[in-house]
Amino acid sequence: MLNKNLKITAIAMVIASISTSTLAGDEIDPRSEQYAKKFPKQYKTWKKTIEQDKKIDEVKSNPNLAVLWAGYAFSRDYDTPRGHQYAITDVRGTLRVGSPDAEHKDLQPMACWSCKGPDVPRLITEQGEDGFFNNTWSSAGAEIVNTIGCQDCHEPGSSKLRVSRPFAQRAMDKIGKEWDSASKTDRKSMVCGQCHVEYYFEKGSKKAAFPWDNGVEADNVEEFFDSIDFVDWTHQISKTPMLKAQHPDYETWSSGVHGQNNVTCIDCHMPKITNDKGRKFTDHQVGNPFDRFEQVCANCHEQSKEQMVDVVQKRQAMINGLKDRVEIQLVHAHYEAGAAIKEGASEADLKPIQDDIRHAQWRWDYATASHGIAMHNPEEALRVLGTAIDLAADARVKLARLLGKMGIKQPVAIPDISTKEKAQKAIGLNMDKLEAEKANFSKTILPKWDKEAKERESKLNK
Repeated sequence: MLNKNLKITAIAMVIASISTSTLAGDEIDPRSEQYAKKFPKQYKTWKKTIEQDKKIDEVKSNPNLAVLWAGYAFSRDYDTPRGHQYAITDVRGTLRVGSPDAEHKDLQPMACWSCKGPDVPRLITEQGEDGFFNNTWSSAGAEIVNTIGCQDCHEPGSSKLRVSRPFAQRAMDKIGKEWDSASKTDRKSMVCGQCHVEYYFEKGSKKAAFPWDNGVEADNVEEFFDSIDFVDWTHQISKTPMLKAQHPDYETWSSGVHGQNNVTCIDCHMPKITNDKGRKFTDHQVGNPFDRFEQVCANCHEQSKEQMVDVVQKRQAMINGLKDRVEIQLVHAHYEAGAAIKEGASEADLKPIQDDIRHAQWRWDYATASHGIAMHNPEEALRVLGTAIDLAADARVKLARLLGKMGIKQPVAIPDISTKEKAQKAIGLNMDKLEAEKANFSKTILPKWDKEAKERESKLNK
């Protein structure tokens, strides 16, 4: 009996070693196409995210953004997100990564790829986190070519969920979401939360990380960033050490009514639907719940779609109203601080003003960069924007006193920033040059990346 058990154990160890080895190095196949035969319904709906192709130029819609992000790559362009099928296309095409080639250097580190597709966990497995992150964005151009897909959320070859980014799981551990002990409900949102979050790049290593050491709310994250003197960029006009929120969706959802009632991302954005044979499966065309109201919202809510849409639109209008007020205050604060700097204001005089500007803009960004916050957590959006207005107003009161003491004429003139073109010109961007460089990059560099990737992946078919 003992020998039999030993044999069983030995066989299990061999199977485990084989399973592990098939997930190592070059043998990992990140392409979602390999799932088409085993999971055809899920694969077919995942492919339909190509239909979510609407892209809005946010800087054109709101030229204030160019000034608020002056000196940072976001002032070049910022578009609304599209379906998962566009993750690679859009990050390659944005001016925020620049046009790295023999003549132009990278604007961004490797970490900018962190959530763009299953090639990222593949490369981390092959190279380790230190090896992966210790490089520039363009160095992985021919490696990260598969858009957000199956292996980002599922174990290779399986439907079993996973958090595929080790840096994401470390952050989840900090807030009590250890994977092994997490409930099925928690796991469903953790999978989405590994990418739909606020993140930053660690000093020195440039590794991706989540600023959750003190908690996930705007105040907690701000406190953490201040404690490590973290700066995303120094504002071009006000010389303020700034923070840039990305898309804190997991954070705002978790404290909202849905998160507090265990309604997960998947419940609303990837509902169970029935195929023509009467079998249920998870729809992988991640999208707006209102587009599938009966399969999603109507499961819990008794109101009609029209009533629900009206509620959300009213919430969004309130959020937008506060957002616009904060932006106006911040634009003036940046220019007023710039005027004080130009006339020789001391660092000691500027420090409390810049602190207020930093914190006000962080809170404005946190509330408005979170996708769907009018549905997820409108109360938090309004609270955070309310504090942003107070902080921006405090900055301007202090600036008025400082400007008066320095004998600087008020009000400080603001250049014409009524259009995207005028605003970008006002902060010194040569958009014609940047767009020409990007066009050349797309014509000369991208085909090389695609060719190299095709040659590499052709070996996976053998």
